[in-house]
Amino acid sequence: MKKLAIGIVSIAFALVGCSKITMLRTEEMKAVGSDVQTGMQQGLDSAVLKLSAENDSLRAEMDSLKAQLEASALVQKRMMAEVTMLSRRMGDESERNDSRQEEIIYRLDMLLGKSDKILAKKVVVSGAPAAPISMDSLEREAEKLVEAEAMFNTARSDYHRGEYKLAYAGFKQVYEQMKTGELGENSLYWMALCLIDANQVEKAKKVFTSLADAFPEGQKVCTTMFKLAAIYSTEGNIDMQKQYLQKILNSKTCSTSGEFEQAAEILQEILEQETQAGPKAVEPSNGPEAAAPATEAQPAAPAPAP
Repeated sequence: MKKLAIGIVSIAFALVGCSKITMLRTEEMKAVGSDVQTGMQQGLDSAVLKLSAENDSLRAEMDSLKAQLEASALVQKRMMAEVTMLSRRMGDESERNDSRQEEIIYRLDMLLGKSDKILAKKVVVSGAPAAPISMDSLEREAEKLVEAEAMFNTARSDYHRGEYKLAYAGFKQVYEQMKTGELGENSLYWMALCLIDANQVEKAKKVFTSLADAFPEGQKVCTTMFKLAAIYSTEGNIDMQKQYLQKILNSKTCSTSGEFEQAAEILQEILEQETQAGPKAVEPSNGPEAAAPATEAQPAAPAPAP
């Protein structure tokens, strides 16, 4: 019996020991599982953070590329606008050159026509064939016209660059060389503009007056008289302003121009203001010509532009 009891006790102790061992192993396995779970969670968190950082980096790169594309598109638009502007300028310049060439050809044809008429008159008067006319004179006239045209274009470029004194000298040289015709009229007109921009209004008025007198049916006469009216208006000389406005209205050349309508409106406003103001004493005068500035064919050179 003792042996049996001892055996039972031994078995009990063995079972208790096995139970403790099992519990220890279970706790160890739980600890290992918890460590593994923690490690995996940390790994997942690290991977998520890394992916998030990479995503932010990619998004920043995409934003940068988008900004670069937008900037490139803006630059391209600007370049297209500049190319379009340059193309228009080239087209305008080409048209002007073509018109100038046509004008030169037309004038050459006119010169040739005049020479043919002179030759025919000589034949009729003398009753015998005249000696052939040399082409040297026609060539000289053509060269003179081309040279004057080149000087005029150069002077106009100087004017647009603000070199009014230099431009005035160029236009004056063209006028002294041509005197008449479209180039003569235009050179006088641009001389007056140079004087105005050089703050020499009195000389500009004289040049404008010379132009109006020398080219009463020219292309610039309406603009010239309107500018004279504006100058006198600025100076407070209403009588001279009304005289030039009335000249525009009395000119057949200006009847279809834009200055005609403007002159009519301004003159009507002046007359209405005078009517509202009532009668005033009028000083005796010797007529419009007495009040107008003296004309001069070749105005003096302006002072340096400010």
